[in-house]
Amino acid sequence: DKLVAHDVPISAFWLQDWVGERKTVIGSQLWWNWEVDDTRYHGWKQLIKDLNDQNIKTMTYCNPCLAPMDSKPNAKKNLFLEAKKLDILVKDKNGETYMVPNTAFDVGMLDLTHPNTATWFKKILKDMVDDGVRGWMADFGEGLPVDACIYSGEDPISAHNRYPEIWAQINREFTEEWKKTLNVKEKEEDSESLVFFMRAGFRNSPKWAMLFWEGDQMVSWQANDGIKSAVVGLLSSGFCGYAFNHSDIGGYCAVSIPFFKYTRDEELLLRWMELNAFTTIFRTHEGNKPSVNGQFYSNERTLSHFARFAKVYKAWKFYRVQLVKEASQRGLPFFRHLFLHYPNDDHVHKLTYEQFLVGDEILVVPTLDKHKKSVKAYFPLGEKCVWKHIWSGELYDQQGSEAYIEAPVGYPAVFVKNGSIVGDKFLRNLSEYKVL
Repeated sequence: DKLVAHDVPISAFWLQDWVGERKTVIGSQLWWNWEVDDTRYHGWKQLIKDLNDQNIKTMTYCNPCLAPMDSKPNAKKNLFLEAKKLDILVKDKNGETYMVPNTAFDVGMLDLTHPNTATWFKKILKDMVDDGVRGWMADFGEGLPVDACIYSGEDPISAHNRYPEIWAQINREFTEEWKKTLNVKEKEEDSESLVFFMRAGFRNSPKWAMLFWEGDQMVSWQANDGIKSAVVGLLSSGFCGYAFNHSDIGGYCAVSIPFFKYTRDEELLLRWMELNAFTTIFRTHEGNKPSVNGQFYSNERTLSHFARFAKVYKAWKFYRVQLVKEASQRGLPFFRHLFLHYPNDDHVHKLTYEQFLVGDEILVVPTLDKHKKSVKAYFPLGEKCVWKHIWSGELYDQQGSEAYIEAPVGYPAVFVKNGSIVGDKFLRNLSEYKVL
C-alpha cells in the first residue's frame, strides 16, 4: 500500500522467504525445503491472487540443495529425505550422501546428472507454479565439491563447471514445458509467462538461463566486494556473453561482529538504487541481516527515492525492449564498457567501474563513493555526437575530454545523445512520470 501511495510501478514481489525463515549465526536464512511455509504466509494462494488482481506477479526462491527438516515444526514434506530415498543426491567417496557445508548448516546437493533428478525437481516447480507463482530465483549451482561422486561417473572437477549449466537447463525446460500446457489465449498474453534468474554459470549458461544476477556483494562502497565490484561484474560478464545481468540493490552481505562491522547505510542504498535504475532488473534485497540494514521501506526518504528511480527505470523500458532483441541477435549486453563502442580511444581502456554505457545511447557516470556530490565524466573519442545531461540539459561536445559533473543524491550523472530518437523519448518519459 505504501508503494502504491508513492506511485511506484511494480511488476512483481519477490518473496525469498516463502519457505520460512531460520535464524543462524550469519543472520536471516531460509529453510531449504521448497514448499510454502503456511505459518509465515498464511493464505498464500489468496495473497498471490490479490497481487495478481493488481497485475503484480509473485516470485519465489529455490536452489539445487536440500536441508534436513528434523527441526522445522510445520514442514509438510521432507524433500531431503525424499531425494535421499530416490538416490538422487550427490555422494561422497564412501557412497554416502555428501553433506555440503553451507554457512551455519549442511545440505544435500541434487545430483543433476542422475536421469531421475530433473523430472523430480520439475514437480516441485510445478507445485509452485500451480499456486500462481510466476517466477523465482534459481540460486546456487556453483558449489559442487570437487571430490564428489556423481551418477554420470565423470570427473567432478569437470562436472563442477557443467553443474550450473544443467541447473539452468532444468529450470528452462520446465518453463518451456509449462508454456505448452497453456491454451492459445494464455500463450498470447505476456502475463502468462515464467521467468527465473541465476547467479551460477559456465559457457552454455546464457543458452538456458533467462536472467542473471551477480550474487552477494558486501553492503559497502568497496571495489573488491561492494558497489564498485557490482559495476565491474556487470561489465566483465557482458564481455563474456551474459547479456542480462544485475545486482541486488544495496548489496547483500552485512557483517556485525566486534571490531568488524559492515551494515547498509542509507546513502549506499540510495546510490545503489540510482545505479540499478540503469541495469536489466531493478530489484531490492533485504540482505542477510535485515534489521541492521537500511531498506527501501525504512522511511519517507528511502521510499520516495525508490519510487523516483523505479520511474527512471520504467522511462527507458522502450529501449530495453530494443536491447533485448539486439542481445538475442548479436550477443551484445545491456551494460557496456565504453571499449565496445570506442575501441580506438586509449583513455577508455583505463576505465573500470567509473562509467558505462546502456546500449550505445545512454552514458552513466554513477556516484560510487560515500559523501561525494560530484563525479568526473569522460566523453569518448569516436563518432561525432554531443552528450546531453538529462537533469540540466547542458551539452558536452568536447570529445576526449573530462568534466566534473554535479551529482547530488537523486541526480546521478546521466547523459543521452543530443537529438537522438532514444534520448528524446527517454527525456519525454521522465517528464511524463514527473521525474524531471
